Amino acid sequence: MKKFIHLIVLLFLYIGVRAQDPHFSQFFASPLTLNPAFTGKIDGVWRLATNHRDQWPSIPKAYVTTSASLDFPLMRKRLPEGDVFGLGISGLSDASANSALKLNYLSMALSYHKALDEDGYNTIGAGFQGTYCSSMLDFTKLTFEDELGRNGFSQGTSAEFQGINPLNSKVNYLDMNAGILFSGSTDGFNNYYAGVSMYHINKPSVSFRNNNSNSNWFLTNRFTIHGGGKIPLNDYGLDLNASIIHQIQNKSSETVVGGAVSFRAGGYDEKPNNVSIGSWLRLNDALIPYIGLEIGDLRFGASYDVNISDLKAATNSKGGSEFSLIYIKHPEEYKGIPCPKF
Repeated sequence: MKKFIHLIVLLFLYIGVRAQDPHFSQFFASPLTLNPAFTGKIDGVWRLATNHRDQWPSIPKAYVTTSASLDFPLMRKRLPEGDVFGLGISGLSDASANSALKLNYLSMALSYHKALDEDGYNTIGAGFQGTYCSSMLDFTKLTFEDELGRNGFSQGTSAEFQGINPLNSKVNYLDMNAGILFSGSTDGFNNYYAGVSMYHINKPSVSFRNNNSNSNWFLTNRFTIHGGGKIPLNDYGLDLNASIIHQIQNKSSETVVGGAVSFRAGGYDEKPNNVSIGSWLRLNDALIPYIGLEIGDLRFGASYDVNISDLKAATNSKGGSEFSLIYIKHPEEYKGIPCPKF
């Protein structure tokens, strides 16, 4: 039965390899996988962000994704007032089908944001990201349909994987990503932003097939449109945060929309202690309840995908858990212009 489950997971994996990147429900908490233009766009000295997602827990280790990034603005005293030059480094690890397929990414990103007014409330910027990816396919963990016989499963091979050399199950490639981001504020307290990004501009080859194979696989572009903002509801730390994302890759697409209400539970204006409660919705797929806790420079978020699609019968409505942790170092004497948060 366990092997049969792995077979089902492999089927989704086979489709997903050609159609969709690893992704997070808390996309707003993983800035450098959302848009390279977010690099260095913070109201602080540096930002450390980490994310962990375990999708479909009813199928053991179906998809497990972990990311971490560090980014910061550079040369603030040498740039025009309000401009931002950002540098960032990030890594992502994605394991599918009980680690039968492993993807490891290492990225470097640069961005520049130009102030559109003398206060620096409104900026527009562009970011570029270069990525080195190493992908590994473990044939010992693969189970195929033609291995199922009258007496159960027996180790074998599948004609579907002809042309793949088990001794050469590693593929490395370079990838290029870019994005544009507008961020604005009317009074230095609220914030609104909108951006577009494209990943896999160069469409790298991700095929495990031999060079003389008649067919090959290429990583198709991922195009993303996203936006959001924060609106203070009163003078006592009650805020409304909302965000939306729509992304398309190959013949797959997804739209996630939602928001959270944050209220102050202590602290002070520059470093408040906030609690956030809300929910996002991935259309035709999952409801995503969210709870967040912000203590000074540290922000923690937890969410859970509740599957509402036709797949809920197979997953028992368990879409997956996700956790995020963001630390932004703020100097005591500096109060930055509001930057995108949700």
